Amino acid sequence: MSVPLLKIGVVLSTMAMITNWMSQTLPSLVGLNTTKLTAAQGGYPDRSTGVLPANPEESWQVYSSAQDSEGRCVCTVVAPQQSMCSRDARTKQLRQLLEKVQNMTQSIQVLDQRTQRDLQYVEKMEVQLRGLETKFRQVEENHKQNIAKQYKAIKAKMEELRPLIPVLEEYKADAKLVLQFKEEVQNLTSVLSELQEEMGAYDYEELHNRVSNLEERLRACMQKLACGKLTGISDPITIKTSGSRFGSWMTDPLAPEGDTRVWYMDGYHNNRFVREYKSMHDFMNSDNFTSHRLPHPWSGTGQVVYNGSIYFNKFQSHVIIKFDFRTSSISKSRQLDYAGFNNAYHYAWGGHSDIDLMVDEGGLWAIYATNQNAGNIVISKLNPNTLQIIKSWTTNHPKRSAGESFMICGTLYVTNGYSGGTKVYYAYSTNSSTYEYIDIAFQNKYSHISMLDYNPRDRALYAWNNGHQVLYNVTLFHVIRSEEL
Repeated sequence: MSVPLLKIGVVLSTMAMITNWMSQTLPSLVGLNTTKLTAAQGGYPDRSTGVLPANPEESWQVYSSAQDSEGRCVCTVVAPQQSMCSRDARTKQLRQLLEKVQNMTQSIQVLDQRTQRDLQYVEKMEVQLRGLETKFRQVEENHKQNIAKQYKAIKAKMEELRPLIPVLEEYKADAKLVLQFKEEVQNLTSVLSELQEEMGAYDYEELHNRVSNLEERLRACMQKLACGKLTGISDPITIKTSGSRFGSWMTDPLAPEGDTRVWYMDGYHNNRFVREYKSMHDFMNSDNFTSHRLPHPWSGTGQVVYNGSIYFNKFQSHVIIKFDFRTSSISKSRQLDYAGFNNAYHYAWGGHSDIDLMVDEGGLWAIYATNQNAGNIVISKLNPNTLQIIKSWTTNHPKRSAGESFMICGTLYVTNGYSGGTKVYYAYSTNSSTYEYIDIAFQNKYSHISMLDYNPRDRALYAWNNGHQVLYNVTLFHVIRSEEL
């Protein structure tokens, strides 16, 4: 028997001994031992009889009777408690002891119930402990293998959660801001309801100002919601298989509603023709397209279509050209000062990818490298109309070591390669002018990435992967700071 069961057995045995002792000792303590009359010298037999009182509180009762040696009847009686005898000291002691015994009896009954319940619980625990003991034996037998698996699972989980920690710390303020908006909307709704019932009871001009202010704040809030920190990239979705090993394809993030045209550029140099497909459906299911001829060939795969125009790097130069599809003409061109070109500072895969143009929620960007920054990546925000540099940031990441890169919400994300196993491992935030090393899985399905750009309207990455046009959905954590609104 286990130790808990032995302990409960000892408790029950002790209770039985206490009860037996009280039954033998109490009568002697109060002088009411049972009268034992033996036969007289004449050899009379013991004729004592026990008669229990019917109601000792109402009358005298015979407790026992016998004959002595002369044949006389000897009786033991119990006087009613209302008599003067009830005041006898021994009677009081007996009454007190009886009360104590009754109290103890009740306590013992309660203890017995608890003990029985605890016994059942212990028995269940004993079964569970035996089961755990068996499991521990199994774990001990396969200790090394189980520890390795558990460590690997925990490490993988921690790697997934690590980039979420700083985001979640900042995310706490969002609920307060949304609650504040909710309260203001409810207040305005209440005022408008009252205004419907009683026209003129409220200052209409003040009400209009409140509504306008709230609308502006909500619009700013929605703009903030469009941005966030990259925490995950989905598995690739293959849209089409066409073209050579290198190229670029895209949609216009500022196109009007219903405009889903796809722009397609095969190759990375010495080509001038851009294909226009009317919709994503046409691009996927047919070869019906319109061809646009550019005035100069492009260099690399860093072209981007933005607000009806295509921005590209002129071949063998550091000139950026803005070509308007509506007028089929160059609307602006400008040199990107000090930018390397003609395979001076390309991505790791080569292909004249010195200058990479891209867009995000904040506008147009140029990614390149300069001699002044020792061949490390430079990020420049461009004016989409004049192509002038608004502001630049210098990073410590070598351009030639980067597989590809893309911008999301003012942060440049860089992959560690272009072939085989690939991940996003470096991020530079232009909002804080800081960088960090991250670890976001990126499935390189067809083993050669030559173009990777983010579209803020679709919330997706467009990729050219070894002659396959591929899409990746992204996961962003949205952080809203109330002081920015």
